[in-house]
Amino acid sequence: MINVFQPSLGEEEAAVVADVFAGNWLGHGPRTKNFEAEFAAHLGADADQVLFINSCTAGLFLATELLELGPGDDVVLPSVSFVAAANAVAATGARPVFCDTDPRTLNPTAAHVEAALTSRTKAVLVLHYGGHPGDIEAIAALCRRRDVTLIEDAACAVASRVGDTACGTFGDLAIWSFDAMKVLVTGDGGALYARDPQVAAKARTLAYHGIEQASGFSAARVSPRWWELNVQDFGRRIIGNDMTAAIGSVQLRRLPEFVERRREVAAMYDSLLAGLADVALPPKLPEGHSGSYYFYWVQMDAAIRDQVAADLLERGIYTTFRYPTLHKVPAYRAEDSVLPGADLAADTTLLLPLHQGLTDAEVRTVAEEFRTAVEHRTRELAAAA
Repeated sequence: MINVFQPSLGEEEAAVVADVFAGNWLGHGPRTKNFEAEFAAHLGADADQVLFINSCTAGLFLATELLELGPGDDVVLPSVSFVAAANAVAATGARPVFCDTDPRTLNPTAAHVEAALTSRTKAVLVLHYGGHPGDIEAIAALCRRRDVTLIEDAACAVASRVGDTACGTFGDLAIWSFDAMKVLVTGDGGALYARDPQVAAKARTLAYHGIEQASGFSAARVSPRWWELNVQDFGRRIIGNDMTAAIGSVQLRRLPEFVERRREVAAMYDSLLAGLADVALPPKLPEGHSGSYYFYWVQMDAAIRDQVAADLLERGIYTTFRYPTLHKVPAYRAEDSVLPGADLAADTTLLLPLHQGLTDAEVRTVAEEFRTAVEHRTRELAAAA
């Protein structure tokens, strides 16, 4: 099976895990702090602004706690987004307000976001679809004008930038994912960034039960009763650990080669699928934008999309669509939302395999099988008409 997502792990990752085992400390420790500093440097941020956590989902929930969201608050987010984002909002009692997206980029524009703002909007939570930065500069400017907190779901955008500014640092809070399907993987894991150092410090406390001293051993050097607790806020345990952080440090060093290979794969698809009738390839990145090449999405007639996906699966090629529109999820009670761009994208879009482990031969196989499936199903559709 040619998988749509796949990590790249090797001897170097295995060696650092062995080193962690040899040191007999797997928990939150010096390797965690080191990875936080390395990832902060990658973003152009200070180490104190970045927290390594156990998942992007945990970071989204933590972000809503930092904002003290609750009943009566609205949060605007694109309907084409992962369910974790809306869950994090809805779990507080706040209302997810879904905005439309451009049907080609699957990212919201500033106009889409502005149209969804209400008098109760406390935050905007945007996804960088497929690692494309999208309209993030204009959205950030809009949020500043409206005095609304901007949260960036940068799960897909670990290497994405506009000019010299890393995606995730345009807003007030941001979260990345390092799960097993991402570009940079730690197994499970994620990172949270806070622009305000005081908010970052609070995030660090909430991420470890609300305890101000994260380590009893460290407190023993300065306190006569180091086992006593000073808990001012209710928190949970979502911190990262030295084993996954060690993997993260290796993956971060390898990130440029991962992204370059993904760019090469995307360019091969562009060339191999050029001229395929009635199929749209991913839009080009605007001048000054750089992406993470997390998704490669193709769009076709909605009447054949599902059949093409089934044909490819029969041929040993796994494809998918990310992300099913959230305004259609019954739990959010937003089924009456009118979002034509998101609906069109959800009906016509398919993700082809894109990861750095793909060989050139596999890319050609995917392109050839996709072309064959599309042409076959298009002929069938025309004959039925």
